[in-house]
Amino acid sequence: MLYLSYFFKQFHQLQTEHYHYWLEHTLWSLHFWILLFLATVPWIFWYKYKKEKGEVRLLLAGGFALVTSAYLDFLGIVLGLWEYKAMLIPTIPAFMPWDITLIPVTIMVWIQAFPKWSSLKKGMVYAALVSFVGEPVFIWIDLYNPKMWNSFYSFPFYVIIYMISHKISGTDRWKHL
Repeated sequence: MLYLSYFFKQFHQLQTEHYHYWLEHTLWSLHFWILLFLATVPWIFWYKYKKEKGEVRLLLAGGFALVTSAYLDFLGIVLGLWEYKAMLIPTIPAFMPWDITLIPVTIMVWIQAFPKWSSLKKGMVYAALVSFVGEPVFIWIDLYNPKMWNSFYSFPFYVIIYMISHKISGTDRWKHL
């Protein structure tokens, strides 16, 4: 038990140092405003342009994408695969705009878009856009640093997250509750 107490104290010390760094270097910076925009505007867009039919199922699918991407992002950071140069708020999840907004909102929009496409085709195109356009843009604007990661590694994860989210959005089992 004493051993765990030591790690909690170390973690608290690191969080305190990180918070002070965030106050001095991130809060009110250009990166902060970009992150705030990315964390809010997509939800406003989705709310305004979503179709009323199936809204609950889409939110359930988006919730799955949110939880999954936040957990995988946390693992990637813990394993030292990537890092972020700035955070909207100095807490977990590390990259809130990506995990809590961009991934779930774009998946919900994408599920509604191109209804005649197969879910696999949509998943592949979605994953390609996120992996090979989205991630490089975040590298370019100096928010994301893939230390031991490559966009090609991300591709299958995004396909799987999209496919499961799409499957969740198509379920009607919740009607019977």
